[in-house]
Amino acid sequence: MTNVSHVTSFTLKGFVELQKHKYLFFAITLNEYILIVICNSVLISIICLNKVLHEPMYIFLCALCVNALYGTIAFYPKLLIDLLSDEQVISYEACIIQIFIHYSYAMSEFSLLTVMAFDRYISICKPLQYNRIMTVSFVKALLFTAWCLPIFMVSILIALTTRLTLCGSVLERICCDNWSVVKLSCQDTSVNNIIGLLLLIITVFPPLFFIIYTYMQIISICVKNSREYRSKAFKTCVPHVVAFINFSINVLFEIIHSRLQTTVPHIIKILMSIEYLVIPPVLNPIIYGLKLQEIWKRLGTVICVKRISQSK
Repeated sequence: MTNVSHVTSFTLKGFVELQKHKYLFFAITLNEYILIVICNSVLISIICLNKVLHEPMYIFLCALCVNALYGTIAFYPKLLIDLLSDEQVISYEACIIQIFIHYSYAMSEFSLLTVMAFDRYISICKPLQYNRIMTVSFVKALLFTAWCLPIFMVSILIALTTRLTLCGSVLERICCDNWSVVKLSCQDTSVNNIIGLLLLIITVFPPLFFIIYTYMQIISICVKNSREYRSKAFKTCVPHVVAFINFSINVLFEIIHSRLQTTVPHIIKILMSIEYLVIPPVLNPIIYGLKLQEIWKRLGTVICVKRISQSK
């Protein structure tokens, strides 16, 4: 990757207000990151170590947790270092890598949530065909697409950004984002804007419409069935619905912050810009861990076995 601009690093100006209470923010951020790592790692371990959970629904959930760890690794360590530093600087290469990870994480999250909606749709609306449709090879293909397609799209975005000559090196953020870097360009950025909006539309709207469609079908089927059937469907669908709405709202905040001019206080802008990296990674495993009974049972078994072994 060749940097054709004279800019070799960026100064992150979003830390100005955070520096007033940097130790408090450092403690909150560190605890948040530890919680994310623990919650997602525990869920991944439970699913991987228990063959009973080697079903599509839990495999997709495991993928969602892996994606959370992937997305936050480019954000939290750097943020923790910057909170305790006098100067918040990031190299051009590190900034591009951070953009790549953040954007591919966000796109993969949408893809995985869409795949999970499809899985729930087949399970509830076509239960007799579930095993025939959701084969091991098909599940692998869905996961491959959910991860590789976002990587391909983000690669296009990064390629367009790295061709630009930059005339500035100050980002009004606490982490790098593509639009902030593009705005520093001395060149015409029309192509970047058009491609960026197209990729945004492709990433957000097809999954949104598909998920709405699947849940309309699920609701239609549930209405026609017994209360017990509706209860079972409700328990498996609620975590997914909450996860999708939560992530969509957080991404919407990021779009509003990066693309639109707002008059909200600077600290609120900062929170809006990073919510998709803060809330979903810790909330998703907690939601699924509490709502999906099979995971809760397995976690209880692990805790009981550990206590028995310690008592011996």
